[in-house]
Amino acid sequence: MKKVYILLSVLIVCGLVSSARRVAVLSDIHVTPGNACDSALRVAVDEINAGAFDLVVVNGDLSNEGSDEQLRNVHDILGRLRHPLYVLPGNHENNWSQSATKTFIDLWGHDRFVAVADSLALVGINCGPYMKMGDGHIKQEDLHWLRSTLDSLSAAGCRIISFNHYPLLADIDNVSDYVSLLEEYPVMAHVNGHYHLWGHYTAGGNGAGSDMPCITVRALDTGNGDYGYSIMEVDADSLRFFNKRLGLDREPRYAFACRTTHRKAAFPERPELKVPDGFEVTRVWADSASIFTRLGFDKDNIYFGNSLGQARAVRKSDGTLRWSMPTGASLFSRPVALKKKRVAVPTHDAILILNADKGKEVGRYASAEGPYVADGTVTPDGKAYIQGAYKRIERRNPADGRLVWVYDSIFNYCQAAPAVDGDDLVFGAWDTNLRCLDLATGKLRWVWNNGKTANMLGPGNVVPVISGERVYTVAPDRFMTALDRRTGRQLWRDNSHRYRESLGHSADGSRVYAKTMDGELVAVDATVPDFKELWTLDLGLGYDHAPCVVAEHDGYIYTGSRRGIVTISRAEGPELVAFLPLGVSEVNGIDIDPTTGDVYVSLIEGTVWRIRRK
Repeated sequence: MKKVYILLSVLIVCGLVSSARRVAVLSDIHVTPGNACDSALRVAVDEINAGAFDLVVVNGDLSNEGSDEQLRNVHDILGRLRHPLYVLPGNHENNWSQSATKTFIDLWGHDRFVAVADSLALVGINCGPYMKMGDGHIKQEDLHWLRSTLDSLSAAGCRIISFNHYPLLADIDNVSDYVSLLEEYPVMAHVNGHYHLWGHYTAGGNGAGSDMPCITVRALDTGNGDYGYSIMEVDADSLRFFNKRLGLDREPRYAFACRTTHRKAAFPERPELKVPDGFEVTRVWADSASIFTRLGFDKDNIYFGNSLGQARAVRKSDGTLRWSMPTGASLFSRPVALKKKRVAVPTHDAILILNADKGKEVGRYASAEGPYVADGTVTPDGKAYIQGAYKRIERRNPADGRLVWVYDSIFNYCQAAPAVDGDDLVFGAWDTNLRCLDLATGKLRWVWNNGKTANMLGPGNVVPVISGERVYTVAPDRFMTALDRRTGRQLWRDNSHRYRESLGHSADGSRVYAKTMDGELVAVDATVPDFKELWTLDLGLGYDHAPCVVAEHDGYIYTGSRRGIVTISRAEGPELVAFLPLGVSEVNGIDIDPTTGDVYVSLIEGTVWRIRRK
């Protein structure tokens, strides 16, 4: 098995360059077992093995859906390489993953790397988005690791080249933090993939002021039968890139002088947080890691999980950490407060039942099927805890988490919370289907899909709305759909707006709300059988794809965006009341504390905020 080299905690001594260093760079290889890229990668590996290379970097998007089968297949092919290998995931490994990103780390040891050859050091980190539609994001712990690593490398006299699947552009929500950090050190250039075709730009993009060169390398398949990879050569004076088509001679592409200092990028100032009269907005927690989960509550605590796999409880009264419980892998499913001062924490391999006061484990229900990434919920009457999972959805006892029934005729993972009303349980999954089950028995009542064959166009990450005799859903196919609640029969479909995965409803159930990809809030009449738009409000978000629920509470509608903006609009009007820039990263969800009525949000960058009516 080919070893992937990772810097843990070692003394690095960079010497003078004795000769040119040659690096083969594979990016966006998109291998599914048996597809054309599978065959081309095997040829590329043979070519690279026959060449004089010091290192090989695979710069993200190894697979198409991040499944265990696809990753293990790529791992086996790359395992034939005879040169030191360094591998990063891309959005196709992070956004869609059977294992909630864990298999990649199990196979390659980590999702970041450092490689040193003479005075040259290559440093790569992960990019996101993580298990849901979103922009690229550099995790908080990766920024901390990167600073520590660059401190060591620069002190040892190394010249550094940065690697990431994503470009140093607005594709990454916290790109200003990333670029500003790189500019503090002797970083000569940044190398990325993602766009599939060769490209050259400066860090931060046009107008940012930096002159740090950034190179977008080719994909394995650039179309029209052009398969190949990239070659990077570095000597004492220059940095050169070559296009290498399989079976043909290499072709010069770009050349740069080896400079280690650059102008600082000038990013726009972040907007000021202006809180409207009648509201109070407070940051109650800032984590050392990223947060991918929504929030759970009981009388005393806020519960969430972070990217380091720590389940945490924070006191609502003063924002202090009450306890933190390690689980072994990144958490994506929100913790659920149960009865008898218990909290359920869905993880990569089990549901942990913890004591709410101290975070001590008092129960564990192992999963042999795969990770929990769905948001669980306790039904309004408090009699059932419903938890989606990989290829199944479960009803559990809300007192101790014990399994009551499981429905396992699902062909991919559940992600969003289900909708429950009366004896109907409605949920989507990443197998193109929306299903309705009998809450008491778990028996299937009906199943519907939008006619698309691609999993990623189905209602896999939307919380449906049940109102009266109808069920409403949206999906990445950009339609809103109404179904008959009892039969699942399709009543209407509307694409007059670019809907995606953000849905909600009014407190009385008379309106359905959807946030569109154009940053609009659309209200639809839920009291009539046909599609009837009541109003559309421009929220000022611009392009937006955050799969964040829309929530109405106490006469106001709350939405969250891909760039840390929370909007508040008056339900009767409509009228935009507040535009709150709480950060730069995606809002995970709008969560209402049932004991106080306060509105809470978590952001991927690791913050938790409370919005309170005065």
